[in-house]
Amino acid sequence: MKQSTEKLPARETWRALYRHFRPHRWIVALGALLTLVGAVTGLAQPLAAKALVDRLGGDESIVGVLVLLTALVVAGTAIESVGAYVLERTAESVVLAARRTLVGRMLRLRISEVERTQPGDLMSRVTSDTTLLRAVTTQSVVSAVSGGLTSVATIVLMGLMDPVLLGVTVGVIVLIGGAVTFVMPKISQATARAQEAVGAISTALERAFGAFRTVKASGAEERESKAVEEAAQEAWRHGVRSAKWQAVAWSSVGLAVQVSFLAVLGIGGARVASGAISVSTLVAFLLFLFYLIDPVSRLVEAATQYQVGAAAIARIVQAERMETEETAGSPGPRDAAPASVAFEDVRFRYREELPYVHHGVSFEVPGPGMTAFVGPSGAGKTTVFGLIERFHEASGGRILVDGRDVRSWPLADLRAQIGYVEQDAPVLAGTLRENLLFGAPDATDGEVHDVLVRAKLDALVERLPDGLDSLVGHRGSQLSGGERQRVAIARALLRRPRLLLLDEATSQLDAVNELALRDVVTEISRDVTVLVVAHRLSTVTLADRIVVMDAGRVRAVGTHQELVASDPLYGELAATQFLASAAPGAT
Repeated sequence: MKQSTEKLPARETWRALYRHFRPHRWIVALGALLTLVGAVTGLAQPLAAKALVDRLGGDESIVGVLVLLTALVVAGTAIESVGAYVLERTAESVVLAARRTLVGRMLRLRISEVERTQPGDLMSRVTSDTTLLRAVTTQSVVSAVSGGLTSVATIVLMGLMDPVLLGVTVGVIVLIGGAVTFVMPKISQATARAQEAVGAISTALERAFGAFRTVKASGAEERESKAVEEAAQEAWRHGVRSAKWQAVAWSSVGLAVQVSFLAVLGIGGARVASGAISVSTLVAFLLFLFYLIDPVSRLVEAATQYQVGAAAIARIVQAERMETEETAGSPGPRDAAPASVAFEDVRFRYREELPYVHHGVSFEVPGPGMTAFVGPSGAGKTTVFGLIERFHEASGGRILVDGRDVRSWPLADLRAQIGYVEQDAPVLAGTLRENLLFGAPDATDGEVHDVLVRAKLDALVERLPDGLDSLVGHRGSQLSGGERQRVAIARALLRRPRLLLLDEATSQLDAVNELALRDVVTEISRDVTVLVVAHRLSTVTLADRIVVMDAGRVRAVGTHQELVASDPLYGELAATQFLASAAPGAT
């Protein structure tokens, strides 16, 4: 399930970066301008220092020069501070926009895409990867521009003062700076591996908290902790490797400047002694040299942030390339009549490398009424529901709802017709009311109360401390299995569906509640088409028709009495599986 991140070509990386940067380009330009103005005030400081040194040997006052130096320092600091704030604020806006886009896209991902990727890894792309994106789309751009322009301006001024000393400086910087270009790809590679490990941490934690009671009951706390620790150790190892190469890059800059300083000091001292340049020129040149540290450091910072950001961009782009469903939109007017369903020679497999789950499945359900799907485990019963909902697309054949191919339905319209209760009856963190209204946010209090009574949840609501506004816990942990199942059923009923899909909808109910809910489903089936995957004889015998599936094919269709007499597999299931599950007290 783990996905490795492929490195993007440089052009594609820049294109993706610009896409995030483009909406904020004018604000970034303002921040860059302020930063550049602050840098220019700094460039004037060595020149002012030169004037100061020249005046020390004469009778001219140095007060004006000192005031000018002070003003330049204060103004430069203030302007750069404003520029830094503008850039930091814009960086946060870039992250916000990226997260909005990613979250909106991920919630529209096809089921098949989510099943191929660990949820924790997807979450890390929205959290940690977008955080890395913030620096490269703003700070690195400004650092590259301002650092580049300031470096050029500084070098020009140094050249005007003394071309010989400039040649010495540039020679040393180029020689040592070559090491920086060598380490940059290593920073990108280490960062990408670290981000993948962060995704693995999220995946391991999501797995543990998703089955927390099972972890506790199995005494698996230490084993699960080790799994998280291994992922954290992997992230640490690659993070340290990235830090090592970043340290090499930064130390190369410092070394280049220090060696340049020593070289300029030695050669410049000789040139002062020979009368080629004045002491004030040497002082100003040395100040320019130290001043050069900042713009060169910005260029190195920009290159480093680009490598870090490129790794994050590759993971974000990979998420953006995942296949999504069409935009759901708002469903149109809905027919009140019960829906009909038909499968015509449907073939399906989850991926090309996997075997087929359906081998030419065909059946017809005119509606209304209840149709039960039975068969051994792995026969393809639940897959029928996934194909009707278009969670997956059929590999061949046709699936019709109301005589219309589901692929021609707008997705929002199709799913608006359907109420769906999954096998594990998921309940979302939040309040009971939020769970009930999840599929029907506009339902009235009267409709909610009616559904609560029909699903036998009214007693539960009265018992809860805050009624419908009581929290149900992570994945409904504050509710019993049967209560979670009834909440899921009530949620589906509140949508007033024309087609109701129930996948083992009563498997966790006790005999009393199962009987009551069975009566509700029977009543609903008079006006709604109900398809149910069932293992209980009491449910199956009430069905208007039964579809017997085996090994991805429809083996037989008929009533309970007809199938007991005509189909050996169904007779065996009825005598063993159904009867066993229908035993007194079974849940």
